[in-house]
Amino acid sequence: MNQFNNLKSLQSVSRRTILKLFTVASATGLVGYTRFSKPQPTVFVQDNLDLPRYLNKSKSVVVVGGGLAGLACAYELSQRGFRVTLLEKSPQLGGKIASWSVDFGEEKFMMEHGFHGFFPQYYNLKSLVSELNITDNFKSLEFYSMVFREGKYDPEVFRPSSSAFPWNIVYLAISSPNRFRWGINLVKPKHWEVFQAIGGFKVENTYQQLDNLSVAEWVEKDFPQGLYDLYFLPFAKSSLNAPDKLSVAELMQFFHFYFFGNPEGLAFNGTKQDMGTSLVQPITQEIKSRGGKIFTDIGISKINWKQGKVDSISYQLGEAKSLIPFWVERNLEINKQDVDYFGSSDRLFAIKAGSDEAISLTCTHQGCTVKLAEDDKFYCPCHGAVYDRKGKVLAGPAKRNLSRYKITQSREYRVQLVGITENKSEIVPTEIQADYYVFATDVPGVKHLFNLMEGDVNQQVKDRVKKLNIADPFAVCRFWFDQDFEWKNSNFTSLSGYQLTDSITLYHRIQEQFIKWHEKTGGSVVELHAYCYKEKEFPTQENLLTTFEQELYEIVPELKDANMLHRELVNQKNFSGYPPGSYQERPETNSGVDNLIFAGDWVKMPFPCGLMERAVSSGLLAANEILSREGLQKRKLLSVNPEGILKI
Repeated sequence: MNQFNNLKSLQSVSRRTILKLFTVASATGLVGYTRFSKPQPTVFVQDNLDLPRYLNKSKSVVVVGGGLAGLACAYELSQRGFRVTLLEKSPQLGGKIASWSVDFGEEKFMMEHGFHGFFPQYYNLKSLVSELNITDNFKSLEFYSMVFREGKYDPEVFRPSSSAFPWNIVYLAISSPNRFRWGINLVKPKHWEVFQAIGGFKVENTYQQLDNLSVAEWVEKDFPQGLYDLYFLPFAKSSLNAPDKLSVAELMQFFHFYFFGNPEGLAFNGTKQDMGTSLVQPITQEIKSRGGKIFTDIGISKINWKQGKVDSISYQLGEAKSLIPFWVERNLEINKQDVDYFGSSDRLFAIKAGSDEAISLTCTHQGCTVKLAEDDKFYCPCHGAVYDRKGKVLAGPAKRNLSRYKITQSREYRVQLVGITENKSEIVPTEIQADYYVFATDVPGVKHLFNLMEGDVNQQVKDRVKKLNIADPFAVCRFWFDQDFEWKNSNFTSLSGYQLTDSITLYHRIQEQFIKWHEKTGGSVVELHAYCYKEKEFPTQENLLTTFEQELYEIVPELKDANMLHRELVNQKNFSGYPPGSYQERPETNSGVDNLIFAGDWVKMPFPCGLMERAVSSGLLAANEILSREGLQKRKLLSVNPEGILKI
C-alpha cells in the first residue's frame, strides 16, 4: 500500500484529531519545523570568549569510575594537559558497556552487559567517536522492529525519518499498521493532556507538574490503551526503569530526546565488534597516550576530608573491604533451611544458622550470584566457578575468594556487617592526592564512596547522595546454538508482553566475531535482555535462566530442535533509578564542594539526553566544570532542541 492510500485510510480517524495534528504542523512551519528543513542540534555549551585550551601549569585530577562518564571526563581533561589518574574497581573498564573474555570449548568470545544501540542524536558521544577516528567500528542496523506477544498488535517498524515533530508523528501514523488502535482522541481532555505533555517538554515546567507521579499512576484513568501498549510501556522499560517506579517527567524527557525533539529518526548503529574493542579501548589508549594513568581491579579503602574538601584517597589492588559497618535487609524471597539471605540481586549475603559471619554470594569473576548447593559448596551459574563453604576458590575462572563479613548487630529484618580482612600486614594501601576529584561511579558505587569518608565531610552533599535511587535489576542471557533460523524482524528487536524478556539480539548477524563463527559452524548466537524485572518474580538466577530459555523457544520455535551449546548470564542491580519526586534533590555536576565533581547518569542533567549519551555528556560536563575553574575553553556540547513546540 503506498502512502497516498495510507493517507486516504486515515480519514476514518477522528476528524478533530487530524485537524489538530495538521494545525500544529502548519504552525510549526512558521518556526522552521518543516519536513523540508531538518532542525540542527542545539548548542548547549560554547564559550564565546577566546580562552586558552591547554593548561600552562601542573594540575592533577583523580577520576573514580571507569564507565563511559569517567572515561569521557578523563579523555577530555587529559587532552587539555591535566595529569589524570583513573581508578576502577572492576578488572575491565567500561562499566555497563564493558566487555570480557569467556571460554566456549577451545574458542574465546567477548561478552558484554547487553546490546547497546548508538542513536544518531548521540551528538556528544559521536563527537568522541569522530575525534578518535573510529567511525568504521560501527555499522547501521538500518531499522528496528517492535514485536508483540501472541500477535496482540502487528509488529511496528521504525526507520530513519529526518523529520521533526509533528511530521514524525504524521509519518508514524502513516506507516504504523496499528494506527487505528492507538485509541487516541484529542477531543478528550485527558488525551489532549497526554499529547501536550509529550509534545511540550520543558525542563522546569515538566518536572514541576509531572515529577510527583509514576507512569503507572498517570496512565491509570482514561489513557489511550493502544498508545500505552505500543509506545509508552516498551519505551518506559527501555529506560531501564519500570513504569511503577519511573517518574512521568523523566519519561517525557526520555520521549522528547528519543522522538519528539529528535530530528534524526529512530534507526541506530551497532558495533562491529564488542563494545570494549570498538569504543572503550580506543578511549583508554588515547588517555594513556596523553600521560593518563589507569588502574583497574582496585578497591578504595578510605577517603580523607580536610577543611570541607576531599584531601586524599587510599586504594589497594583487589577488593578493599570496608571496616565501616553497613546494614543489609533480609531477603524474604529466597528460602532455604538453615540459611538466611540478606540483600538482593548481585549484592546478596548468606548467613548459616548460628553463625556470626556472612559470606558474599557475588562471584569474584564477573559478579554473578553463586548458589549454595547440597554438597555445601557455592556454584556460579554463569561461568562455572566453584567455592567451598568458607568461600575459597576451588575451580573455575575466579581468582579471588568470596568476601566474608562479621555480623556486628542483628535486628529482625536486617543485619549490620563489616568486612573481614585477612593478612592485614600484607595490605599496603596507596594514598593519592589531587587538585580535583571526580566521582563517576554508578549509584551503588558513589554511595559506597561516601561510606568510606573520614574527617570534615560535607553532610549536605552526603545526604543528597544517600537519596539516590537504584532501578529494578536487569538481566542478559546469551545463547549459542548449533543451528540458525529464519527471522523476518530486525537483528535487534524490542519485545512486549513477555513475563521477562524485553528484547532479542541476533549477534551472529551483527558482530564480526559471531558472524565468522556462524559462517564456520552454521550456528546462531542469540541474546535476550530483561530491562527491569521484579525480584519477587525471579528471586534467583536459576529462575532467570529457566524463564529466558522458555521464552526464547516461544519467540523462536525453530530453536527447540537445535542443540544449545553454551550460555552466559549477566545479572546486576546498579542502574540509576528516576522515581517520582527524585528530580529536585538529585546531585548536580557541581557537588557544592570546591574540589569534588560528579559525573554519571544519576547526575541532574541541564539538557535532554538518555542512556549512553547521558553518561558521556555528564562526564564532559564534569570536565567542563574543571576547565572553567582553571580559566580554559570549555568543550562544545550539543543536544536536541531542549523544549517541545507545544510547551506552555
